[in-house]
Formats: sequence, C-alpha cells, structure tokens
Amino acid sequence: MEFEQLVMSRKSVRGYKKDAIPKELIQEIINVAKRAPSSMNTQPWHVHVLTGDALDEVRSRNMKVMSEGGKAKRDIPSHGEYEGDHRFRQVAIAKQLFAAMGIEREDKAMRQDWVMRGFRQFDAPVSLVLTYDRALDSGAEARFDLGALCYGIVLAAWDKGLGSVVNGQGIMRSDIVRKVASIPEDQVIMTCIAMGYPDDNFAANTVRAAREESEDFVSYVGF
Repeated sequence: MEFEQLVMSRKSVRGYKKDAIPKELIQEIINVAKRAPSSMNTQPWHVHVLTGDALDEVRSRNMKVMSEGGKAKRDIPSHGEYEGDHRFRQVAIAKQLFAAMGIEREDKAMRQDWVMRGFRQFDAPVSLVLTYDRALDSGAEARFDLGALCYGIVLAAWDKGLGSVVNGQGIMRSDIVRKVASIPEDQVIMTCIAMGYPDDNFAANTVRAAREESEDFVSYVGF
C-alpha cells in the first residue's frame, strides 16, 4: 500500500482465522520493522515468536492463573487504573467492542469471557513477545525503541494481509511466558502482539478506535 493508506486503514484485529502463518512471512515482517528508529543505534530489542503447542501452553496457563484470581506479574510496572480523559477513551472503545459483539452491560458472563479472550491472546495463531535488554532498563530509550519496533511490526503485517493487536494481557504473567518461551533473565518482557489472518465474520473486527482532533494535542511554536 501507499504509506498514508497503510497507516489510515490499519486497525486492531481481535478475531482470527485458524490458518497458520508461514515462518518466512513473519521473517519478512520483522525484516521491515527492524528499520524502526533506535536511540544511538543501540537496537535493544528481541522478538520471541510463539505458535503451536508453546503458544497454547502460555494461553492455558495464563488463563488458569488469572481466572483463579491470581495477581498480575509483569516485568514492567503497570499504569494502574486510568482516570480522566484516558479513562473516557478506554470506556469508549470498550463500549464500541461490546456493542459490536452484542454484549450487554448486565451480562457479566460474556464480559468476563471477553476479558479471558485477551488473556488467551484472542486465539491468534501467532504471538510475538517483545523484550529489550535489561542492561538498559534504567532509562526510557529502550522502551521507546521497542515501541517503534512494535509499530513497525503491526504496519508491516497489515501491509502483507495480516491483522494484529498489541496485547498486554497476553504477558500479564511474564513468569509463565518467560519459562515457556525460554526467554533469558537479561531481557525485560514488555508486551506481545497477537497476529493472524483477520476473520471478517468476527464482529469486533469492524471496530476502529477514534482519534482526537490534532488541534487538541498539538501546539506549534514559532510558526
């Protein structure tokens, strides 16, 4: 696609076909994404690509622990509860998704099932776990670089016909992910990307999150 079309058409995908993704296609996506900007060219990133039995094990163990009331155990601190404008936007997208899926406000079972879908990475056939070198953990640059790589991955995937969603719930128990994927202790697990061929019959895939008007968050100085 043309770049502007690619950026403007991309959306988060939360329902996938069961079709496997060829390893070669994932390699192509990462080869494009790794051209993301990196502070001082440090390239602190690592990508652990899970599928098959390994991903199923992460899914099942993650769901079991969280459904039994287990506490989150992430490598990086969570922001906690959102408030103000951030909470408003969070609720707005949740309302869109629940409306598309026909989940009523009073339907606690269906709402809980939706939460569990996140913990099992939306049943995607592939999960890319993103980490950065722990030696750089005292600064923000490594996380910034990994965010740039993450965006490059979702854009490159979309350009090649694959959908994705950046999914913090998938690594809510980083200890489980680390053990199953054999991720070294000298890497910090930051997030993961669920990826697959979009299921056009999955209602939530019709939803696109709104963006604020640029004048609400942009200021120009010296123009």
